[in-house]
This record gives sequence, structure tokens and C-alpha cells, in this order.
Amino acid sequence: VHPCRAMPWSRPQVLALSSQLPAAIPDSMRRQEVQTGRETSLAHSAVSPAEQVKGLADLLAGNGGQMLQAPNKMLDFPLESHSNDSRIQRHCEALLSRMGNGPELGSPSHRLDSLLLVEGLTDLQLREHDFTQVEATRGVWRPARAITLDRLFLPLSRVSIPPRISITIGVAGMGKTTLVRHFVRLWAQGQVGKEFSLVLPLTFRDLNTYEKLSADKLVHSIFTNTGEAGLMVAAPARVLLVLDGLDECKTPLEFSNTMACTDPKKEIQVDHLITNIIQGNLFPEVSVWITSRPSAAGQIPGGLVDRMTEIRGFTEEEIKVCLEQIFPEDQNLLGQVLSQVQADRPLYLMCTIPAFCRLTGLVLGHLCHIRLAAQDKELWPPRTLCELYSWYFRMALSGEGQEKGLPSPRIEQGAHGARKMVGTLGRLAFHGLIKKKYVFYEQDMKAFGVDLALLQCTLCSCLLQREETLASSVAYCFTHLSLQEFVAATYYYSASKRAIFDLFTESGMSWPRLGFLTHFRCAAQRATQAEDGRLDVFLRFLSGLLSPRVNTLLTGSLLVQGEHQGYRAQAAEVLQGFLHPDTAVSARAINVLHCLHELQHTDLACSVEEAMQSRALAGLTSPSHRAALAYLLQLSDICSREANLSLCLSQSVLWSLLPQLLYCQSLRLDNNQFQDPVMELLGSVLSGKDCRIRKISLAENHISNKGAKALARSLLVNRSLIMLDLRSNTIGPQGAKALADALKINRTLTSLSLQSNIIKDDGAKCMAEALASNQTLSMLHLQKNLIGPMGAQWMADALKQNRSLKELMFSSNTIGDGGAKALAEAMKVNQGMESLDLQSNSISDMGVAALMGALCTNQTLLSLNLRENSISPEGAQALAHALYKNNTLKHLDLTANLLHDQGAQAIAVAVGKNCALTYLHLQWNFIQAGAARALGQALQLNRTLTTLDLQENAIGDEGASAVASALKVNTTLTALYLQVASIGIQGALALGEALAVNRTLEILDLRGNAIGVAGAKALANALKVNSSLQRLNLQENSLGMEGAICVATALSGNHGLQHINLQGNLIGESGARMISEAIKTHAPTCTVEM
Repeated sequence: VHPCRAMPWSRPQVLALSSQLPAAIPDSMRRQEVQTGRETSLAHSAVSPAEQVKGLADLLAGNGGQMLQAPNKMLDFPLESHSNDSRIQRHCEALLSRMGNGPELGSPSHRLDSLLLVEGLTDLQLREHDFTQVEATRGVWRPARAITLDRLFLPLSRVSIPPRISITIGVAGMGKTTLVRHFVRLWAQGQVGKEFSLVLPLTFRDLNTYEKLSADKLVHSIFTNTGEAGLMVAAPARVLLVLDGLDECKTPLEFSNTMACTDPKKEIQVDHLITNIIQGNLFPEVSVWITSRPSAAGQIPGGLVDRMTEIRGFTEEEIKVCLEQIFPEDQNLLGQVLSQVQADRPLYLMCTIPAFCRLTGLVLGHLCHIRLAAQDKELWPPRTLCELYSWYFRMALSGEGQEKGLPSPRIEQGAHGARKMVGTLGRLAFHGLIKKKYVFYEQDMKAFGVDLALLQCTLCSCLLQREETLASSVAYCFTHLSLQEFVAATYYYSASKRAIFDLFTESGMSWPRLGFLTHFRCAAQRATQAEDGRLDVFLRFLSGLLSPRVNTLLTGSLLVQGEHQGYRAQAAEVLQGFLHPDTAVSARAINVLHCLHELQHTDLACSVEEAMQSRALAGLTSPSHRAALAYLLQLSDICSREANLSLCLSQSVLWSLLPQLLYCQSLRLDNNQFQDPVMELLGSVLSGKDCRIRKISLAENHISNKGAKALARSLLVNRSLIMLDLRSNTIGPQGAKALADALKINRTLTSLSLQSNIIKDDGAKCMAEALASNQTLSMLHLQKNLIGPMGAQWMADALKQNRSLKELMFSSNTIGDGGAKALAEAMKVNQGMESLDLQSNSISDMGVAALMGALCTNQTLLSLNLRENSISPEGAQALAHALYKNNTLKHLDLTANLLHDQGAQAIAVAVGKNCALTYLHLQWNFIQAGAARALGQALQLNRTLTTLDLQENAIGDEGASAVASALKVNTTLTALYLQVASIGIQGALALGEALAVNRTLEILDLRGNAIGVAGAKALANALKVNSSLQRLNLQENSLGMEGAICVATALSGNHGLQHINLQGNLIGESGARMISEAIKTHAPTCTVEM
């Protein structure tokens, strides 16, 4: 609790004053209980309005002692709740009138009912422009707990207290003011904030109208809207003071240089008044809710903030809802606009900002609705930010953006007004941008020569928002920050062609600067040197005005036709000159790439994108190439799901990209020869508060124990990473121990791969100890790690306690029967494991018998891999017994064991009665026709198996015929693998007959058999009527030219086959061309491998 907050009164004191004092006076205004009906009925004496203002101000200031000492002078307020008290009710009615009827157009109300609880501001939020924040994070909000609006000011737990200072942040246009109005409206209706008896909403636009103000007058300024001669309100049990728009405060808050003030009557500077309220020197018992853009919220010391929340942007579905609200009756128009937004990734990212989404919807809807002139059709769709805003400007100029019923001005008149606006309103916007001033008043307008009559024109009404303040003055602001930046850029563009001094110098005096390019270079230098990035988007617009497409759009209204041609190439050179060598790629450097994009100078970005697609990035290491790569990591479609930087990065290039890698959701850095020092760098990234990386792959590098320890340290604090792939490195037991220690604390990582390292039994023991307490890891890959029976024993002991691990990959170790037995005992207890991989672990019949004993009772395991072990017919009997009893296992892989016919027959009989298994792999098990017949009989009974793999077993024609007979009645099998199965013509004939009847098989693989021409003809005849088969592999089957042609021509009647392989059939080059052409003619959707 903040030391400045007043101590709560005792309950006896409150009750002693109940005859004179209303229900509002403390228990700290936080734990005040609702008064009884008897207390509520007490009469109150009439007092003057001035006394009531003073009394409420004293109450808000926490002056309880003064009230106790002078009880005869106390205000005697009623004790009724605000829903019943007539005066509070009139206040609520005034608020409802002031706040409007509902959320703004395009702001789905359900989004406003829940905020994100965040732990302070990130470096990105403190240092970068709002647009950069959205672009860098790819429109994805950091993982955070949600809090509903009705619990926004309540304790988070039974042992905590309500927050006094709450801050809600959101970038410009995110809907902070809409949120405040929504909350106040719901409070006035009694739906939320029931813990508050009084809500006092105020904006910094209101406060800016005062030079000095006392706490008394602050309260009185809010209550003048009750419509009464004086202040008539009930003293509250708890009060909420809302201060909306801290970023619009005309003076920065300075907490270190502000004198403390505890006198509510003393008039002080407004910024000092707000500072003292936040510090608790004034109104210590009042809850304060502040909304702000993130950068401005950084003015308030974190120690004073009890709760910080963030209003999230639109989801994909909410973007659609927003656009539906703009076009409620035209689904065709909605579809066109929505498809355009979804096709343009940078545009889509910015549409997560509600205000930008509405502007975009209006522009695109306008362009889709009107009939574009021939020259304008070439400018559709908008490709850059400046093009979009230029279309908005033209729409506003033509009167399309105004309210219905108002006359539209002629274009000529609008063009003349536009030029005048650039000279006056544009200058205001530009200097406001420099000074971080976003709200303007009449005195500001007059100071910059803005004609107030001009503000009534249609164009200005689309750019400016007019608002009455509580002090009866008028405040103006641009409808979105980006519009102020656009108008400022148009002014600077126009003024720089004739200015002889630096336009950024307020006095107008500087060293002479002649020519547009000189001023452009000055603007670029100012923007790249600004630490907070506030000129980034301004520079984008300024660059965009040199684009040929924008010049065409604005010719006659703001620009002169063709004037860009003399500047464009040189401006591009100026911009690229700011891509400095040997430094990390900053947000300013990426903004230079945005400016080049606006300028339609995209050669640099395109060359890097082509290199990414062709995996040829290794040679592009210059500063400009690095900046282009960082730019593409943010906005390119190929990087949106996964940034694949494998086989192309050196340590120096990685270092330069580190600031931007923070925001890649999925990052693949395989095979880059990274060593341990690089892991220190990556560890610093993963430890960053801004880190959004969810998946990172570092496979096939040179990471040893030291590098693993660096990554482990980052896992102790990282809260975003869910998948870490360290395959094929040289991590030993010590590295595994470090990672395991991190897993004991980390609560976000769900997948860890240490495949093909050397952690041995000691490392497995450490991992097992971590699993005993970790409840989030669901996938652990420990294949090929020299783990023996002891390591398996440790892991088994952990699995008896762990309930979160779903997949354990233990293949290519040496656990033997001892390790298998230990894991079997664990599986009798464990009820969470779904996939267990024990491939190539020297397990024989004894180990299999133990595992199958567990499988008889286990009800969670879905996949079991026992490939490449030593399972004989005896072990197969145990397998068959388990399949009789188990009803959950779906995937069983027995490839490369020693089952022979006897073992396979036992399994086949069990499969006939099993009702769960879907995948069965019996490849390379010395199976012959006898087992194939048994499997055929099983397939006639089984109703769940979808995949059967019998490849590399000599089942011959007899076995193939048995399986084919089953296909005539089986309705579930979709994939059948019979490669290298000694199948000849008779087997092919049987399979052809089956395919003519079967309607479910999708994949048939007959590679490496000898079906010949006759077999090919049989299958071709089947293809003419079969419609389910999608993939057919006839590779290496001695088809010859004749057989291949039969298959190719048969495809004319087949509409399902998508892929066919005819390689290795002695067709010849000329025959291959002829067959390929035939397939293209008869089955154009089918791909063929020749």
C-alpha cells in the first residue's frame, strides 16, 4: 500500500457519526460496508452548494480528522445507493447524455468487456511509434491474463486490496476513449462498477483549458453538468476518478520535480495537480483510472501504479465485424473490401487498430462502390499507406465522407480549400507533431493563422474532430494521429519547395537550407535520430508523396503533375544513406525500408525476398540487406508463420538482427554453425521483456553444455517460448542438467527436443527430476542420446508422478528389456502419456511382454513405436493378447522385427476383433502368404484400420489376392503399402478387380514389384471406374511403354487420381513425353513422375 494513502477509520467511529455523516466516509473507501436501512432513513439538513462542494472535496482529500473535530459543521448526506438517490441518479442521467448511446461504429462491444492484465510497459512501447508497435509484434498481443470490465477495479485475490492507481494503455485509435465511455455508461446503468458510489469522468482535453486548478475546483468542474444550481450529491462509499487521454496532456508530468501539495483549496499547475493526485497527496482515498498511449504512460513511475491493463486490438473475426457494420446491407461490397484487406498483410496488421480499420473500410468501400475513371483504375488497389490516405483525402474532397444530407462542394472549390488547408491546418499539424501536441484550441488555431470558418468545410470535418470541453471551450484534434501525420507531411512537402530555413526550427531562423532535397534530407535525419520514433510515419508519408501513383492521385488538389520525377531517385539515395554499417538493425532502419516502399523503390526488399525463397541469403550481408531482411521478417507473407533463416546466418548478421528477432513468433535457425557465444546472444533475446518468440529451432549447430546453460538461464524468465528444438548438437549431461533445472521453474515450454545429443543416463536422470515437478511440458524428445536402462528407470519413476507429458521419444538408445520393464510399470500408473517411441532399443520378447501387460490396463496411450527391435513370434503372442483387451491404442509400428508368419498371424486374428487400431505397420517382418491371408480375413471384420503397411514382405500373388479380396468388402482402409512384396501379374489382376469395387482406398503403393503390362492393363481398367484412389505408385514394375500408355489413357475416365509415379519402367525419353502429354490431356489435375 502506498505510504501516502490515508489510514482507514475504525468501524465504531463510523457508526458514531452515522446520524450526521453519510455512508461514504471510509473504511478507506475500499472496504466500506453498505449501511443499514435504518441508517439510510436518517434525515439530512439543508446546506449551501458551496458547503457541499467543500465537504465533498474534504472527503475526497481524506480529511477525516477535520470532520471529527467539527461534527456540527458536517455535511449531512443521505446514505442511499446511487441507484436510489435522486441526486446521484440525475448525475447518472447527465453522464448518459454526455457519453452517448453505445459503442462507436466498428467497435464490437464484446471486445471492450475484457482487458489484458500486463506487468508494466515494454521497451517497444516506451520507445517506438504506435504503428511500429503493431508492425513489430505482427498484430499479436503479448500473452496475458484477461480481466473483465466488471472486475477491473476489484482485488485479484482474497488477500489483495483494490488498486488505487489503474492505467489502461492502447495505441492511438485502439478505443481508449470508447472504452471509458462504455464503462461510464454501464456504471450509470448499474451494470458494472457497483463498488463505486460515484464515478467522475474527466479528459485531459478538459484539463488543458486550465493553467492552474485546485482539487476543489476540479471536483466542481465535473459536477457543473448535473444541471443543478449547485453541487447536490451523496457522499460516496468509494469514488472513481477517470482521467482519459494522458498522452494529450499539454505539459509532461514530472514526478521528481513537483512539490507536494495536500491542500485541496490551493491552486497549482494542472500537471502538478495530477501528479499530486497520483502520488496520493490529494484524494488519497479515491481510485484513479488513467488511459494513455503506451509511451506517455511511461511518465508515471511504476511504483505508483497498482494495476496496468491493455486494450487489445481487433482479431480477424472482429475486423470482419467492423467492416460488416460499415456495410450492413451490401454483402458483395463487404466481400470485396474484406478480401483486399486479407490479401495485403501490412494493411491487415494495421487493421487490428479499430480506428484504422474504419478508415480503411471507408476508403476501400468508396473505391469499390464508385466507377473509377480509366486513369484511376490503374491505381487500384492502394499499395502503400500514403496511397490509402490520398484516396481518403480525395474521398473527403468530393464530399463522400460527410454525413448524408449535406451539400457536396465542387471539386474545384475543394481543391482550392485543400491548398489553403495545407498552408494553415497543415502547419498546425506539423508543429503539433514536433511538440507532441495532439489537441488544439481556438488560441492555437489563431496562432497558426487557421481560419475558423475553414473548419466548417467538408474536408476539414473528415480530418478534424470537434469537442466541447467542460469549461465551455472547444477542442480540436485529428480523427486519428496518422491523419495529423499525413496532413503535416503534405504541408512540409509543399513548404520545403520554397523555404530557405529549417522548417523544424520553430523560430524559423537557421542556416540556410535551399531546395526540396535539402529539406527532405533534414526530415530524414530528424526522423532517424528521434529516439521515440514519433516522426517515422510522417517520413513515410513524405516519401510517399514522391510516388508516381500518389502524384497521379493528388494532382490538381495538393500536388503538381510530374513534379516528383526530379526528386524520387535522389530521395531514395538519401534514405539508403541512413542504413549505417556495423550496427544492429534498429526500428529507424526498418522505417527507412517502409519509406522506400512508399516511394515505390522496392528493388532492395525484392532482392532479399527472392534470396529467402531460394535459400540464398548467405551472400547478402551488407547493412542495407540486413535492414531489408529485418523489414521482411515483420511484413513478408513468407515469414508470417515461420522465419526460416537456416543455412544463411553468420554470428555478425545474427547480432545485427537481434532487436527484430524478438518479435518473430516462429524462428528456424538450423545448420548455421552457431557455437556457444551465439547462444549467449539468443539467451539475451529470449530473456527480454518484449520477447514474443514462441518456437525456435537450433538443430544441427555446434551447441555444447555452455550454450545449453545460456539458453537455460533465459528459460528461467522467458514467458513466451513453447517449443525449443536442440536436435543434433553436442549437449552433454551438464547441459541437460541446466535445462532440467530451468524446467523446474519454467511454466510455458511445452516441447523440448534433445534428439541426437549425448546427455546419457545422468542427463536423463536430471530430465526425470524436472518432470516430477513440471506440469506444462507435453513433448520430450530424447532419441539417440546414449541412454541405457538406468536412464529409462529414472524416467519411468518420473512418469509415475507426471501427468502433463503426452509424447516421449526414446528411440535409438539402449534401454533393453530392463528399461522396457521399468517404463511398463510406469505406464500402469501414468494416465497422461499418449505417444511412446521405443524404436531401436534392443527390446526383446521379455521387454515386449512387460509393455503389453501394461497396455492391457492403460487407457491413454494412442501410439506405440517398437520398430527395429527383436520381437519374435513369442513376443507377437503378447502383442496379440494386448490388442484383444486394449481399446485405445490407434497407432502400432512393428517394422523391422522378427515376427514371421506365425507372429503376424496371431496379430492378424487380434486385429479382426480390435475396435481401436487405425495404423498398423508390419514392414520387413519376414511375412509370407499365410499371414497375408490372415490379415485379409481380419480386414473383412475390422472397421477401424485405415492404414496397413506390408512392404518388403514376400507375400506374393497369393497374399496380394487375399488382401484384394478383403478390399471388396472393407470400407475403412484408405492406405495400402505393398512395395517390394513379390507381386506379379495375378496379384495385380486381383487388385484391379478390387479397385473396381472399392470406394474408400486412397493410396496404393506397388513400387518394386513385377506386375508387367498385363498387370498395368488390369489396374488401368479399374481406374476407369474407381473414383476414390488419389495416389498410385507403379514405380519399377516393368510396365514398359505399352503398360504406361494403358494407365495414362485410362485416366480420362478417372476424376480422383491426383498423383501417379511411373518412374523406372523403361519408358524412354520420347515415351515419357508422349505419356506426360496424354495425362495432361486426360487428367490435367493429376501430377505424374516419369
